[in-house]
Amino acid sequence: MIELVDVHKSFDGTEILKGISAKFESGKTSLIIGQSGSGKTVLMKSLIGLHRVDQGQIIYDGRNMPDMSFKQLRALRREMGMLFQGSALFDFMTVLENVMYPLEMFSNMTAIEIEKRARFCLGRVDLVERSYSLHPSEISGGMQKRVAIARAIALNPKYLFCDEPNSGLDPVSSLVIDRLIKEITEEFNMTTIINTHDMNSVMEIGDNIVFIKKGYMKWQGSNKQLFNSGSEDLDEFVFASNLFKAVKDAHEKHGASI
Repeated sequence: MIELVDVHKSFDGTEILKGISAKFESGKTSLIIGQSGSGKTVLMKSLIGLHRVDQGQIIYDGRNMPDMSFKQLRALRREMGMLFQGSALFDFMTVLENVMYPLEMFSNMTAIEIEKRARFCLGRVDLVERSYSLHPSEISGGMQKRVAIARAIALNPKYLFCDEPNSGLDPVSSLVIDRLIKEITEEFNMTTIINTHDMNSVMEIGDNIVFIKKGYMKWQGSNKQLFNSGSEDLDEFVFASNLFKAVKDAHEKHGASI
């Protein structure tokens, strides 16, 4: 579990995060949502230690990140997996080599063990073996995301961070990636935090949703609580489109569930 307690962060005198407090539980997919410029990216970078917060606590299973030494922070980062927005695969490496890379860099495994683990991770994200020798440019965007997920879980992380995992994907591929992330989170009991603008993801896998507006945390709850959140700010954001307004209207009229 990760817990934020009264987190503040400023840049050049401008406060970006204004007393954020939230909990992210193991085995659940937690989504951070909000308008562009709301502070989501700063919060994510603060969570993984790229930004040092000005005030507050970021507690990883009882360990407060701001109090950690460089050595302790380095050890914590080895417990993290990261899925980048553009997948960030190495073009000059094959699919298999991309997944083997973090194992070669940060584990004490033998070469045989590394390849076995990489193959296991690729199999877990449902990639067929004939794709392992291909390069990223030779596979689809959806397959690239799967490779990136496999690489992110290669070191068996306790914490998984995903930055816009559905960026650039069609709706069907996005749904597949959402469900894959949720399955892996539950299977390995990871604390998964996803930074997203995708309302379909919010509805589909939002076990825990943190809504931020102008640096303040305005609401936290599950996708099942969205329709009765009592937050006007959240309603304006989530149900901004005509489609989601219609979904909300139908829910209120017929008592439908997500």
